[in-house]
Amino acid sequence: MRKDVRILLVGEPKVGKTSLIMSLVSEEFPDDVPLRAEEITIPADVTPERVPTHIVDYSEAEQSDEQLYQEISKANVICIVYSVNNKKSIEKVTSHWIPLINDRTDKDSRVPLILVGNKSDLVEHSSMETILPIMNQYSDIETCVECSAKNLKNISELFYYAQKAVLHPTGPLYCPEEKEMKPSCIKALTRIFKVSDLDNDGILNDNELNFFQRTCFNTPLAPQALEDVKNVVRKNVTDGVKNNGLTLKGFLFLHTLFIQRGRHETTWTVLRRFGYGDDLELQQEYLFPLLKIPVDCTTELSHNTYLFLQSVFDKHDKDRDCALSPEEVKDLFKVFPYMPWGPDVNNTVCTNDQGWITYQGYLSQWTLTTYLDVQRCLEYLGYLGYSIICEQESQAAAITVTRNKRIDLQKKQTQRSVFRCNILGARGSGKTSFLQAFLGRNLQKQRKIREDHKSFYSINTTYVYGQEKYLLLHEVMPDMDFLSEADLACDVVCLVYDVNNPRSFEYCAKIYKQYFMDSKTPCMVIASKSDLHEARQHYSLTPLDFCRKHKLHPPQPWTCNTVDAPGKELYTKLTTMAMYPHMAQANLKSSTFWLRASVGATVFAVLGFAMYRAIIKQR
Repeated sequence: MRKDVRILLVGEPKVGKTSLIMSLVSEEFPDDVPLRAEEITIPADVTPERVPTHIVDYSEAEQSDEQLYQEISKANVICIVYSVNNKKSIEKVTSHWIPLINDRTDKDSRVPLILVGNKSDLVEHSSMETILPIMNQYSDIETCVECSAKNLKNISELFYYAQKAVLHPTGPLYCPEEKEMKPSCIKALTRIFKVSDLDNDGILNDNELNFFQRTCFNTPLAPQALEDVKNVVRKNVTDGVKNNGLTLKGFLFLHTLFIQRGRHETTWTVLRRFGYGDDLELQQEYLFPLLKIPVDCTTELSHNTYLFLQSVFDKHDKDRDCALSPEEVKDLFKVFPYMPWGPDVNNTVCTNDQGWITYQGYLSQWTLTTYLDVQRCLEYLGYLGYSIICEQESQAAAITVTRNKRIDLQKKQTQRSVFRCNILGARGSGKTSFLQAFLGRNLQKQRKIREDHKSFYSINTTYVYGQEKYLLLHEVMPDMDFLSEADLACDVVCLVYDVNNPRSFEYCAKIYKQYFMDSKTPCMVIASKSDLHEARQHYSLTPLDFCRKHKLHPPQPWTCNTVDAPGKELYTKLTTMAMYPHMAQANLKSSTFWLRASVGATVFAVLGFAMYRAIIKQR
């Protein structure tokens, strides 16, 4: 909502503009009326909407045309005052004042107008018969008020309506000619309905309606009031109520009714609570709340956010198969203004045999987005209504900012759950296959992936010492001359070479010596395509001797040319090295270091599968 309101009063001389302002301030009709009242500011605590209000007078005798134009450009609402006993002042509303104002304001952002019929104490009849055709002709006119500065009749109401025209304008919501809500308003309210429909059955049941009411208006509806609302909808709209719940059709009808009855502040309260601004677009402050991330810190989802995302998954997994079909994904993202996930996501996370994103894959993709682009994650959570459903101040509450990595190294322990591994190697060394194998795909399955659907990332869970962690793999494009900060920023490095290509290892050796030899980032060398004949590498040292010289683990043989899904042992090792970089170096000769980690992974993989089956049974 606006932080303040600026009201400008214009009209012909002697219609009572200044008297209206002075009567409002002093609560009595002034004996001596100046040519023009000074600008006054009404404090927020004495206005109905709790917003400071500036009231500006105009005098043709004291001000130039240029000054008038400046005031028109600054005004949030303009009151055109006429005298109910002066036909000429009424005629000037359409012949002079409305055209003048329209010429001085942008067509796409017209200022709301209020027609004010002053001196009602001097006549016994109303001017409404003359004014109504004018109101119908100009959609910028919000309302018309007849008042009397002398009798103090409708003075407070006049300025309340002016304030309301700014804070709760009708224009963006409703088209009076068509007698229906505008498409942008329907679109916003449809998203609000879908977010509030917690079980995604297309109906707001009593619990959902009460949660909605409490969220927007801080008070639940009494059972009888709830029934009265549904009865109003039943009488007016076919299919507005279904299974004793409110359908989208009924929900939209109620808001149309509010607007038609002059209660558009109700609709605006709902829209603003769900993040919308005056232009009916989600506000930047709502989508991108302030979140400070110090250097060398990473971003992860909080435990409660994972629970929220789980509820969103459950809401859209209609067939309860623990995977999202293309139709279910489309339905999930209907509350977004665009489709956030492309076909590459299906090759970034785990999918089922049909290629549909699994529950684990779904959570993994959210984890990846949070880690790589936390602002985008905040935006996505905003579309889903996270802060509203979880009753948080903003989406920022969804994010955990980890402590500085240097502190982790000093304390030799970490609370982080997501670790990044950058994969480097010459072209054709098997980097992409290494990423896809992490998702359980052997060479045969990988060959079915379209070139334009490939991803440079993959993410999955591993278990280290009984703790579930996310390992994020990133394939770095080979470029000997330059590696960016992003290419170097990671928790563990994986250098991949093709055992069958005699020139493959040289790239790994040069990259290691140029960028990682003096760094504290642990490195692992992968001997890829180990099912093929091992060729002698054209380098001064064999891969094994190179690793010994630089105190690296021996090259790890690996292949994805298997019948079953490739094993996850290497990925567990990489996660362990990322978690405990000091131990990875100190335990080079100790096999128990890897044994403890891998046994923990095996035990918890079995437990994880058992829990997964239990969840399926529950659901």
